[in-house]
Amino acid sequence: MPQIRPVSDLRNNFAEISKVVHDTAEPVFLTKNGYGDMVVMSFETYEKLQFESEIYFKLKEAELQAAHTKQRFSHKEVFDSLRKTLQEKAEGDNV
Repeated sequence: MPQIRPVSDLRNNFAEISKVVHDTAEPVFLTKNGYGDMVVMSFETYEKLQFESEIYFKLKEAELQAAHTKQRFSHKEVFDSLRKTLQEKAEGDNV
């Protein structure tokens, strides 16, 4: 269940809010004059949210690209290409 607290709690109960966001990995919603004002979350939760957002964006981009082309690659083609790229990169790093 989301925690909704007045913004003054950030100043008056910072340690408690910090503990809540770290222990639950959930954000705390802060209000000002009864309206939503800010969201406080742990850095780890923020990073996870950013990562998931990036993955969603890349999947959406791939879906759009797939919708506009008939070109398809087999599992073998994709992994052969990845192996070749990784091997070339590893050989380039050793020079």
